[in-house]
Amino acid sequence: MKVKYIVYALIILGLGTLIFYRIGENKEEKKDPNAIKPATTVYGKILVSQEFADNLTLSGTLEANEEIELRTEVSGVVEQINFEEGGFVTKGQSLVKVNDIELRAQLRQVQTAQGLSSENARRAKLLLEKEAISQEEFDIATADFKSAQAQVQLIQAQLSKTTIRAPFSGKIGLRSISKGSYISPTTLIAKLVNTSQLKITFSIPEKYAQTMKANQSLTFTTSGSKEVYNAKIYAIEPSIETESRTLKIRAITENKDGKLIPGTFANVSLPLAKLENALLVPTEALIPIQNGKKIFVSVDGKAKEIIVETGARTDKDILITSGLKAGDTILTSGVMSLKNDSPVKVKLQK
Repeated sequence: MKVKYIVYALIILGLGTLIFYRIGENKEEKKDPNAIKPATTVYGKILVSQEFADNLTLSGTLEANEEIELRTEVSGVVEQINFEEGGFVTKGQSLVKVNDIELRAQLRQVQTAQGLSSENARRAKLLLEKEAISQEEFDIATADFKSAQAQVQLIQAQLSKTTIRAPFSGKIGLRSISKGSYISPTTLIAKLVNTSQLKITFSIPEKYAQTMKANQSLTFTTSGSKEVYNAKIYAIEPSIETESRTLKIRAITENKDGKLIPGTFANVSLPLAKLENALLVPTEALIPIQNGKKIFVSVDGKAKEIIVETGARTDKDILITSGLKAGDTILTSGVMSLKNDSPVKVKLQK
């Protein structure tokens, strides 16, 4: 029994000692709530203003300078195909000939009628001068002649449409007809594309709209290639697209060697104004927050959070447009656990 009481006594004594120790600790904390916490070691960098060529990186699409679907305006049987698939054709070149036997027969018929009506109109004029016929009879003869003339012109126009010519020089695609095929205006013959020059269409945010001008140069690359191509802006949409809040722009580039293919995506680099005193910070120093972005700077051994606004970015850095100044010591790494006014020990990086 005595051993049992001794054990109970020891347990009670231990609990009492623990409680007394915790109470003492709490009192000490209450006595010194501003006790100095150990400084956190972080890396930092002193901001230095520098020259920066601000470029806007965008995605665009390459388009053919001219592109059409070749179709006939008259129905008929294909008599001749005068092009090779995938070959080059010149402006005005005859590509397809539709059988025109019926139209030529109709032309001879209306030409005969025109000759007769012309002679009737000539005789009517002589008779009118001799007052042998009335003015009404003369007018009818003249109208018949003009109607016959119109019929001849109509058939001639239809005959000219039986020969399909290239409206511009370019590369012709795969044909979907054969000699002897019956074609109509709904029949696709082939596609004709002018690729000696290509258009690049892209959109920029509306805040840059005022800086865009015709003849402004830019560079671009395509997927799968590191070659850099040059282009020049030649057309700007006169209004902002309300849904995307962007401005559509079109540039043109030379493609005489045929390396560029219409429909390819282009990575456009559009140069903006050159900044003489730009402030660039490493991207890892930037911390996204609900209302924007912040950066920690070191002030008198403490971390101070600064709300900043940013501009263009490079592979490693981002342009700060407001919030910082040259000479500020920004904290670049080990900042995610920091709070405002946290003590810090800064190791400067070059």
